[in-house]
Amino acid sequence: VQLVESGGGTAQAGGSLRLSCAASGYTANMNCMAWFRQVPGKEREGVAAIYTRFPTGNSYYADSMKGRFTISRDSSTDTVYLQMNSLKPEDTAMYYCAARRQVLQSTWLLHPSAYSEWGPGTQVTVS
Repeated sequence: VQLVESGGGTAQAGGSLRLSCAASGYTANMNCMAWFRQVPGKEREGVAAIYTRFPTGNSYYADSMKGRFTISRDSSTDTVYLQMNSLKPEDTAMYYCAARRQVLQSTWLLHPSAYSEWGPGTQVTVS
């Protein structure tokens, strides 16, 4: 499966951005997809994840994103979205989309080591 992110850019603090992740190739057996972010010199951080198979649609968030970010999926286009509201300067990072085929317990959904498929990333800058 190939993943391509889009929608990054520059936003003012308090503003919003919506990221998209388009999946192509053999997507029928994807189990879950997630968003991660990374700033230079720091580890990749889990942002949000969603099951694309049972339990379809269940989503999970890092504590610092709850209430501000929303992950969703359009199954007809195999696209996952990340709606980011009330942006803060500390949200500045490269945002990556990831996918996994194997079943994964929810406790591992925001661990980058659980994912084998990654997009190239899209930069988000909040000033």
